[in-house]
Amino acid sequence: MNIYVYIGKKSLEDDLRLAALMDALSAGGCHVTVLGPGQEPGKDAGMLMSVGGDGTFLSASALVAERGIPVVGVNLGRLGFLSENRPEDVADAILNGKYSIEERTVLKACVEDGLRKDEPVYALNECTVHRSGAAMLGVEVTVDGTRLPTYWADGLIVSTSSGSTAYSLSAGGPIVLPQSRVLIITPIAPHNLNVRPLVVPDTSVITLRMQSRDRKVIFTADNRTAETDGDARIEISVAQFSLKRVRLNKSDFINALTEKLFWGEDIRNIK
Repeated sequence: MNIYVYIGKKSLEDDLRLAALMDALSAGGCHVTVLGPGQEPGKDAGMLMSVGGDGTFLSASALVAERGIPVVGVNLGRLGFLSENRPEDVADAILNGKYSIEERTVLKACVEDGLRKDEPVYALNECTVHRSGAAMLGVEVTVDGTRLPTYWADGLIVSTSSGSTAYSLSAGGPIVLPQSRVLIITPIAPHNLNVRPLVVPDTSVITLRMQSRDRKVIFTADNRTAETDGDARIEISVAQFSLKRVRLNKSDFINALTEKLFWGEDIRNIK
């Protein structure tokens, strides 16, 4: 198998654990190639290895999601749900087929800015709109043509189930199992006392329109950021392709929640 390696930070290139992992894969018959800046995996790629944390995984995924190349995350960062695997566990799993390929939902966002309609952008975790200045942002949301009450807030997040443990979680959104076929609408620091995050089917088409005294609004797709006009219209739906993520057989989402976020930490739960 041809495995390409995407390394998030140059400082990780000399990590001894990563070197041992690549040596083990090479010894097992894999052809391992480290990508340089601006490079993408070749047509012969059988797998892309993301080395770092979840931010690195998002960047790596953007390179190959449309091409259907599976991505395996190797965690050399601080916290990882997408990139959750210890380097010591990866070589044996890949060489001996102790993994599965899971399909992760990808968001498609189309921004209409005045008379201009930009090319679609894609996101694995979430798309957000955020105020660019001091003024509060009003976000008008429609779901399949049905208008919701306007959110008055710092911004709004539309996330996939993969993104439920990312920005949406920090803003008070629900934790959702990755295999759930849903989208999550979560306000950021809302100025309404009676609004809550909303879970909708992933077949939904979500449209955002902004009310702002500022001329510009910040729009993000995962870890990419751009400014758009305050009166822009943004349509978000599920893309026609999904990300293929490599899941090691020993991986367990609930255990990851417990170990990484101390979910359910309670003296009564100690065994």
